Order: sequence, then C-alpha cells, then structure tokens
Amino acid sequence: MAPLMKLSAITLDCPDPQALAAFYQEVTGLEPDPRSDAEFASLLPEGGPLLGFQRVDAYRAPTWPDPIVPQQLHLCFDVADLEEAEARLLELGAGRPDRQPNEERWRVLTDPAGHPFCVIAASPR
Repeated sequence: MAPLMKLSAITLDCPDPQALAAFYQEVTGLEPDPRSDAEFASLLPEGGPLLGFQRVDAYRAPTWPDPIVPQQLHLCFDVADLEEAEARLLELGAGRPDRQPNEERWRVLTDPAGHPFCVIAASPR
C-alpha cells in the first residue's frame, strides 16, 4: 500500500526568515530557494523535505529546558565529529543551553531564533 502522505516541508516560526535560512544554509549546505522573501524563506534539499522559515510577529523563542515557552519541535543532525560540529555551530551563531542531557552522544544547541536542535555523533556503520 502506498503512503497517503509524503513529508514535503518542515517550517519554523521566527522573527527573521532570511537570517535563519542563512544560518541553516551555512550549517547544512542546502541551496536557498530563489522564491524566498522577507516573510518566508526556504532551503531546498535534494530529495528531502523543504526546510522553511516563516516570519511571525511577536515571536517568542522556546525557553528549553524551562517549559514556559515549549520547544514545539526540534531537529536532529548526525555529525562525524561532535566537538568540531559544536565549535563550528557556535561560531556561526548557535547558542548552547547549560543543560546537556547526554553530552557524550549529542549536544543540544539553539539556532539564532532560539529553536533547540541536536547534533548527534553518527554511529559507525
């Protein structure tokens, strides 16, 4: 039986779509969508879902791990070298919350708009 739906996009609310798209473009190497504008910007992965960023007035960043403003969702990225990836992401403007649930296997970081995301040490296959 064929699937009823196929994931076509993941969209994050933020105060500045162009800036957040630029951050994720730098860390993922994905190509920007030429139709991006000040209200909605996106990156186009080959064969995967579009990664979108939409402007929300009065945006409130998640306060993870404090649940006052829930994280809503988070993205996970496999990396070859956890220390190297974390250092590069911090250089590019990511934040690093004090709470790190399992620092040996993954790091919780935040993008410039405050969304938590994880970088995970890729398992050897």
